Amino acid sequence: MVVTLRLPGALAELAGGARAVEVPGSPSTVRDVLDSVARTHPALERRVRDETGELRRFVNVYVGDDDIRYAEGQDTAVRDGDVVHVLPSVAGG
Repeated sequence: MVVTLRLPGALAELAGGARAVEVPGSPSTVRDVLDSVARTHPALERRVRDETGELRRFVNVYVGDDDIRYAEGQDTAVRDGDVVHVLPSVAGG
């Protein structure tokens, strides 16, 4: 099973410069994907989730084109071939 985590440039720096990270093992949820990546890239983990493990307020996560906030949150299922996108919100004026 292959699930890929895609990152924008600003977050890729925290994953050794990688814009795409193949997640090892057989993750079944977004939480599994993020937990796996957190073990190898703890600085990325701190930018994506808070100390309680919840997504930070200004971080958006998608499985394909689907925002996980409108699905099951971090418990949203992932399947072989899925791409999980982590995007910081853009704000300002």
